[in-house]
Amino acid sequence: MRTTTLLALAALLGGAGRTLAQNTPEENNPNLDAPFVRNLRADRPGQTVTAQVLRPGQAQLEAGALRLTPRTGAAGWLTTPTLRIGFFNGMELRMSQPYQGAAAAGRAEGPRATAPGGWAPLVVGTKLMLSPNYDTRTQVALLAEATVPGTGAALLKPPHWAPAGRLLVSEQMGQRFGLEANLGFSQQGLTLADTEQGQFLGTLALNGPLGEHAGFFVEAYGTGRAALTSGTTAGLYWRPQPLLRLDVSTGRVLGGPAAGSATVGAGLAVRLGQ
Repeated sequence: MRTTTLLALAALLGGAGRTLAQNTPEENNPNLDAPFVRNLRADRPGQTVTAQVLRPGQAQLEAGALRLTPRTGAAGWLTTPTLRIGFFNGMELRMSQPYQGAAAAGRAEGPRATAPGGWAPLVVGTKLMLSPNYDTRTQVALLAEATVPGTGAALLKPPHWAPAGRLLVSEQMGQRFGLEANLGFSQQGLTLADTEQGQFLGTLALNGPLGEHAGFFVEAYGTGRAALTSGTTAGLYWRPQPLLRLDVSTGRVLGGPAAGSATVGAGLAVRLGQ
């Protein structure tokens, strides 16, 4: 009787092992269906870019408008459309081209008091996933971008490529909350001398749910080199559908040349493909 019981138990465990082995690593991942992983996450608003990389075949369009009110002088505005496309091997291609008013703010440089108006230069780049898969609780990615020379309005056209890079890290807390951190560097050219004028960027953002279809985020950032510009951003978002997200945000520059400036923004993100 004991021998029969042991044989039956061995057969049962062996069958379960074979069934588990036939699953893909993704199917065996207990975090696969976590809302933090599956919900649409956007690279806007604020300075922080999410570490989430789009899956192959997915495309995501993000657009928003930001109004900057400096401590002195006239207010300006900025619109920023961004197209993201997922490819194989954990790679995402992306491009954006902002349109700015007379006192608009540069996303990667922090808010500035004044700037010429018109189409800003085209920015192209790629986000590379360094995590073992798309669903890990700790996600790490590398964002590499470059401003394309000769693009944009006459007064804004850059004479040469201007590269920038960021390390993106997100940490999932529970099933829905998350911390997003960025550490980056940008410069206005490709020479060694350009690195001496480059700008550092560091951000930290917390985001989480407010019910099933809404959520919040709060962010702190610092950018610059010798003189650091620091600030905060906070916002709310709403997902009327799983692949559509609307957001509103407000922010304030706390330190640096533009200290006291305030921002108000709104935008949307929509994803195509599962």
